[in-house]
Amino acid sequence: MNDFSAHRRRAAVYHQIRAFFAERRVLEVETPILSAAANTDPNIESFSTRFSGHVDAGPRERWLRTSPEFPLKRLLAAGIGDCYELGRVFRNGEAGGRHNPEFTMLEWYRVGFDHRRLAKEVVDLIERLGVEAGRKLDVLETTYRDVFQYALSIDPLTADESTLRAPLAMFGVNPDGLRRDDWLDLLMTHLIQPRFHRDQITVIHDYPASQCALARIRAGDPPVAERFEVYLGVYELANGYHELNDPVEQRQRFERDNARRLERGDEALPIDEHLLDALAALPDCAGVAMGIERLLMCLGDTDAIADVLAFPFSRA
Repeated sequence: MNDFSAHRRRAAVYHQIRAFFAERRVLEVETPILSAAANTDPNIESFSTRFSGHVDAGPRERWLRTSPEFPLKRLLAAGIGDCYELGRVFRNGEAGGRHNPEFTMLEWYRVGFDHRRLAKEVVDLIERLGVEAGRKLDVLETTYRDVFQYALSIDPLTADESTLRAPLAMFGVNPDGLRRDDWLDLLMTHLIQPRFHRDQITVIHDYPASQCALARIRAGDPPVAERFEVYLGVYELANGYHELNDPVEQRQRFERDNARRLERGDEALPIDEHLLDALAALPDCAGVAMGIERLLMCLGDTDAIADVLAFPFSRA
């Protein structure tokens, strides 16, 4: 019989998250779940639906958000200041023991922060939630370059593709259509993440410039993306950026995403023009998204996402 402990744990985590941000005067907001634009990231698939009302309301095809990032940035550009949203997001094709197409995301933005400072706040939140769950957590902070060199003796910023592919030969990965960043991702998920300790928060920052997404690129030899990821045990919980506020560069990145989609035989997706119109007014800030189900899985010491959901996708 269900004792509803997972529901109570989720409710407690929501309460703790809201208290954490209230103490820091970060405003909770709500933004649209349906948008006329989609996420162009070639590794993320959006759900779409059609609006049947009056055509003056805009395009009939609408996209369920994969994160609240774009409208939150529009609010930041309008001057709202530090803000966060805790709500449902949707990603097509992601269903299984550790994924659900509908899940909860916590996303927040801090004006005047860079990615390193925001990463520390992410750690503060996870540590507080860990204490409430009876977990004492260690913290390791490192760079993307250092974690690859320590674990695999590979420099991920300069190694050629054949060097990156070699350690993955045992997994029989089909190389068709894979690029350098795909091999880096596979090395992380197959050979590096499994080494992370259960009671350790791992913060990795300064990613390859090719993995910038919506992050700023810091000049150097080689340049790096001012991006970070946070893991608890083997699970990636959060992905954050020192946010790009150059609309010209951001449009070029969206267009490269769509070009990559077309190369794969997928359709190009509508770009968020509202975001691009607002981006020049975006203040210097950093933002991060955290998956709540992943967090609950870690706090509940389970590898099954169904254990932290009322009903998984197969039973929804």
